[in-house]
Amino acid sequence: MSSRMGDLLKEKLDQLQCHFTWRPQKETIDLDDMMYRLQDAIIFPNKYKATSYNQLAFVNCLQGNSEEAIQNLKEAEKILRENHKDAFERRSIIIYGNYAWVHYHMGQLDKAQSYLDKLEMICKPLTDGPRYTAMIPEVYGEKGWSLVKSAAEYYEEAMECFEKALEKDPDNTEWIMGKATVLFRLESFSGTPESHTGSQSMQHLRRVLELDPDNSVAMVLLGLKLQQLCDPEKEANELIKQALQKTPDFPYVVRYGALFYRREGNVQRAVELLEKTVALCPQSCFLHHQIAMCCKSQLMPLLKIPRGTSCAFQQKSKLIEKCKNHFEKACEHRRRAIKPQLDFADFCIMLGDYSKAEEIFSHLVKLVDIRPENMQKICLEAGSFELYQKRSETKAISLFLTGLRVEHDSKARKECKKKLNRWADRKLHFTPHNSMALGVIGSLYQLDGDKLKAIEYFEKALEIDRDNVEYLSALAALSLSLKG
Repeated sequence: MSSRMGDLLKEKLDQLQCHFTWRPQKETIDLDDMMYRLQDAIIFPNKYKATSYNQLAFVNCLQGNSEEAIQNLKEAEKILRENHKDAFERRSIIIYGNYAWVHYHMGQLDKAQSYLDKLEMICKPLTDGPRYTAMIPEVYGEKGWSLVKSAAEYYEEAMECFEKALEKDPDNTEWIMGKATVLFRLESFSGTPESHTGSQSMQHLRRVLELDPDNSVAMVLLGLKLQQLCDPEKEANELIKQALQKTPDFPYVVRYGALFYRREGNVQRAVELLEKTVALCPQSCFLHHQIAMCCKSQLMPLLKIPRGTSCAFQQKSKLIEKCKNHFEKACEHRRRAIKPQLDFADFCIMLGDYSKAEEIFSHLVKLVDIRPENMQKICLEAGSFELYQKRSETKAISLFLTGLRVEHDSKARKECKKKLNRWADRKLHFTPHNSMALGVIGSLYQLDGDKLKAIEYFEKALEIDRDNVEYLSALAALSLSLKG
């Protein structure tokens, strides 16, 4: 085919609804990490295996493994034909779109066009809209799951997809479970609207279990949510036990079951579950992170024992090594996983390994396109490290201000503000003409919208540090805004 025909084909492909046209792209997702997670998801029997194969095809194609991608799509197609005979065509829209894109990337333009022709035939009776796609619940639902699996930055968009799917198919457990999963995760983020109620996910998880009483994932998430809200422990424990009995080898269920037991204080039970499962999924960031946190819990009381106790010293040394090993494995393939890395840095600080902690923070502060509350948490933890361990006030203040300037009402942001206020007040108490402290107070007033007070403090700071570009710039912007 000519170049012109290739361009025309590309225009048609861009109209499709599939992984290649949805927002997560090579630049914004960690492909290696997603590959490991999707491979873990397809090892074990589960209801969303076709969805995982479909997304794995997209990842393989982006990594240049087009033949692998075709095999992934064939597996997804086979599963859908077996499990959704009556609705196969509706559920094949995304698979055929992915097929078209993979063949396009392979230079097989005729095959790509053949899948566009199939899509046109399928979609024509389903929609009056675009020729090659139809915005039906099956498309919205799979897009929602794809976004959930991609990165936390896409959770809100995933929620919208599941809600669209449920508008026309309100009793579909797959879409209800999708919405419950997103709510469960958003409720754990400080500052999100969902975090203020904290229990929306519960009603959706209970609805899933009404429609599908054997859904072990819904059981384990509901058990965790009940534990978090301090609801009857008996129900929470029973749900976790049932979930683990129904799917004892499903990593997704086991990892959350282990998290439940660790939070309950039954660390040994958590370790047993995690170590059995990590042998099956050796690249799992979540499993290694949880084992590391269990080891850290076991280590804490041993740190208080005097050095002379040889048995305790040996046990402590083993736990330190094991903890470090699992933290390293957790972070090795997920360079954008925030919590494991922050927990690893905290562990390093606890042991006095400041160089490793500094290395972790240096990486984290450079991350872009992450959730605002995550950036604020990074700035808070990195700033505290600089202030208390490294004794670098300048770097610490810069990090706290960066976290504060991210406009998201999280706990971490409030902590950044509190630390800045405390530091500035203490400095000015002992040295009333400290320009840096005066500048910080000016910045705090500026962020609070009190322009006149901000100007007053920036002017005071400039009386001492006349050529400070940051203060001059802030003062000029404030003065200009008052004139406007």
